[in-house]
Amino acid sequence: MNLLSAAAKVSSLTMLSRITGLLRETLIARSFGASEWTDAFNVAFRLPNLLRRLFAEGAFSQAFVPILGEISSQGDVKQSQILVNAVATLLFWALLLTVCLGVIGAPVLILVIATGFEGGPAYEASVVMTRIMFPYIGLISMVSLSAGILNTFGRFAIPAFTPVLLNLALIGSAIFLAPHLDQPIYALSIGVLLGGFLQLAIQVPALSRLGLLPKVGLLPGAIKAAIQNPDARRVMKLMGPAVFAVSVAQISLIINTNIASRLQAGSVSWLSYADRLMEFPTALLGVALGTVLLPSLSKANAKNDLVHAGELLIWGLQLTFLLAAPCAIALFIFGEPLAAVLYHYGKFNALDVLMTQRALAAYGVGLIGLILVKILAPGFYSRQDIRTPVKIGLLVLVATQLANLVFVPWLGHAGLALSVGTGACLNATLLWVGLHRRGALPSAAWLKYLGQLLLALIPFAFLLYYAATAHDWIALQSTPWTRVGLVAAWLAAAAVVYFAALGLVGIRWQKFLRHAK
Repeated sequence: MNLLSAAAKVSSLTMLSRITGLLRETLIARSFGASEWTDAFNVAFRLPNLLRRLFAEGAFSQAFVPILGEISSQGDVKQSQILVNAVATLLFWALLLTVCLGVIGAPVLILVIATGFEGGPAYEASVVMTRIMFPYIGLISMVSLSAGILNTFGRFAIPAFTPVLLNLALIGSAIFLAPHLDQPIYALSIGVLLGGFLQLAIQVPALSRLGLLPKVGLLPGAIKAAIQNPDARRVMKLMGPAVFAVSVAQISLIINTNIASRLQAGSVSWLSYADRLMEFPTALLGVALGTVLLPSLSKANAKNDLVHAGELLIWGLQLTFLLAAPCAIALFIFGEPLAAVLYHYGKFNALDVLMTQRALAAYGVGLIGLILVKILAPGFYSRQDIRTPVKIGLLVLVATQLANLVFVPWLGHAGLALSVGTGACLNATLLWVGLHRRGALPSAAWLKYLGQLLLALIPFAFLLYYAATAHDWIALQSTPWTRVGLVAAWLAAAAVVYFAALGLVGIRWQKFLRHAK
């Protein structure tokens, strides 16, 4: 399997997801602006997102994929099916309980994560939308189980495409449903729930073709067998520290959301819109590379092929620096044009553009760290070592909140983004050191490589700085298509300059053409 080709496939489909996500955010910004109602939706959506990452994409994939990869590397299809069924059963019942508790306890949950909403209309709206969206947790968690299975067996396309359906459901709800509701913002929560059903449905045919469609045990005997399955117990044992690890990151997010709810009205939304843009390169690079690396790393470690595992990590890290560095510079320098062209319509005004740009610049400082974490962490997960990232995560949580004490009074909502970025850089540094000490990272000519990258980035940065100051991007609201064309032209020119500079300093794409064994 060509890892670069697989990563490119995942990245291209992820790009489609992010493009539709940006269209979604643009439509929401145009329709609802950055108001207490969008703050209410964003807070309510944080809860299912938090638990989605807890039960699904984060903890679950970290614990499940390495063990399924280990079993599949032995060629035991029957044992793989037994494991899939057992894990599906345990996950289903855990999620059913969680959803029920969430729907009942929504008022308390909102008070915990957004104390600034208490007593206002945003509080009631958040409670209603939380209750509508909570079943999404169960749906998307089963989607993540399916994605873990498909990714382990090299079927990356469907899982990468799936998020597009959520975005389309939200867009459709905002356009066709919102005008018919007394409170239009509620249409977005209905769209989230619909998106969950669509995402699960598209996975079924692919799993059936693979012969690994999960069968959920509904009777007490099946549940007991699932609990007693030794491989499922290994997954559950790993999920304990994995859930804790993901919880650490989410606790930081909850704290930041709470702080933002106490700042200037619109702060939660400004951060959310900046998040969407920041997650674009994070998903295209970090998630794509992490997705294709984890199964290959798991199989290499299962075979005790430590040399190959180390080579895979170096490959991922070098490719990350190559592609993430220009994205970080673009967020830092070119944030105003990006925010203006994507969001500056309808009720989203010039102040909203400025505030979103500030958050983008802050995220740009830590973008490389945010992406590196997604490459380095699988180096531990593939070795079935989740405890080390947990310990590092705890330290990073404390450091991030201490940074908030410094940055938030100084920079407001942008200080929250800067704290997240600096925390991610610390996280990446500690993960790197941990892998190096374990001999999982072979030596590489990093000084030469990073020096070459720095030289290639200089003309790129100067060009984007000129572009950011060459036009009045706010005033161009009157000619939106001119603004879109200018942003596209400048970004294309910057990309050409960067890749030409890479060639001049001696970095060739051929070095990244790596195959997984």
